[in-house]
Amino acid sequence: MISSVIRYPLLFIFFVMLQVLILNNIQLSGYINPYLYIIFILWLPVDGNKVLLMAVSMLLGLSVDIFSNSVGMHASACVFLAFCRPYILQSLAPRDGYETDQVPDIKTLGLNWFLAYAGICVLLHHLFLFYVEIFRFDDFFSTLGRVISSSIFTLILIIIAQLFRYNPSRRI
Repeated sequence: MISSVIRYPLLFIFFVMLQVLILNNIQLSGYINPYLYIIFILWLPVDGNKVLLMAVSMLLGLSVDIFSNSVGMHASACVFLAFCRPYILQSLAPRDGYETDQVPDIKTLGLNWFLAYAGICVLLHHLFLFYVEIFRFDDFFSTLGRVISSSIFTLILIIIAQLFRYNPSRRI
């Protein structure tokens, strides 16, 4: 309990700073924008309070918005992801269900499960974010290309971050 009280605020600060100082400055051909900060939402415990999840997601998105000067787009996309996350977790739930305070990651639930979970979450976040950013359907296919390419790149970064966290010699 105490370790999570210390760990989550530090992770919050780390991912916001990583996003605004490094990843916001990476734009590959203006088409791929990595948004690794959403891994913080993905790593929150499965059985957490939904209102708290949405409030923390709002704060995360608002923090990125303040540094990125993006007028609430990240905040709204993060709240949308936080709203959808319990339904995604419910649809991907293992047969035995989730354990108390379980964190969805590769170590506890496996690579295939995590790829499905993170892939759906990243795709939903990016769809919402990029279509709110453009706010019209004139460039629908161009924006869809940006969504798919940025989602793939972000998912690769999330898997790499997940592998840094994964230690096969350590027991649960």
